[in-house]
Amino acid sequence: MNYEIFETKEQVLADNDLAARQNRASLQERGCFLINLMGSPGAGKTTLLLQLIAALGKRYRIGVMEADVDSDVDAKTVSEAGAKVIQLHTGGLCHMDADMTRRGMERLGLDGLDVVILENIGNLVCPAEFDVGADLRLMLLSVPEGDDKPLKYPLMFTVSDVLAVTKMDAAPVFDFDLDALTARVRALNPKMQIFPTTAKDPESFAPLFAWLTEKIEEVRAQ
Repeated sequence: MNYEIFETKEQVLADNDLAARQNRASLQERGCFLINLMGSPGAGKTTLLLQLIAALGKRYRIGVMEADVDSDVDAKTVSEAGAKVIQLHTGGLCHMDADMTRRGMERLGLDGLDVVILENIGNLVCPAEFDVGADLRLMLLSVPEGDDKPLKYPLMFTVSDVLAVTKMDAAPVFDFDLDALTARVRALNPKMQIFPTTAKDPESFAPLFAWLTEKIEEVRAQ
């Protein structure tokens, strides 16, 4: 045997992890908290983001990186909410990686910001594989997607820190079982925090935002 087998994916992920550590160190030096917001298309990421800006924007200066394959629809929506925002186009890639995130933060400009939110590309697979250097991974699962998704897409549930279950007002229509979802998530990730929410009741986001505020303060105090 006179040839080598080189696992390129392992090297890509190793390079990404190094870049992610560098991102994390840079953010810590600036006292800036990065949230990686992940979920399927239509799960309610932008809706939750707007609620978050309204709630936390009174206390923190917030910047947003909107990642999409194309378009600037979400960036326009977020800019109208008063947050500093940049639209990132991935050119067909289904995820953000650490280097792309670094370049996005450089273009956004971190000076004067306390919290930066990356709204990642909408799917439950690719974004979960790449550490972008975030302090916290917040994932969304909407009721119409079903309570069986942890069985089908375990990685995102395994690596995320907190889960917002969105569109809970539709649970009776879709025969959605929150207890079953919780058991499946906790089997993968016992430390996962789970918050049911619905845009029909903005107050339903309050427990999630209170928890996020605690985490932001913990990191900023280091």
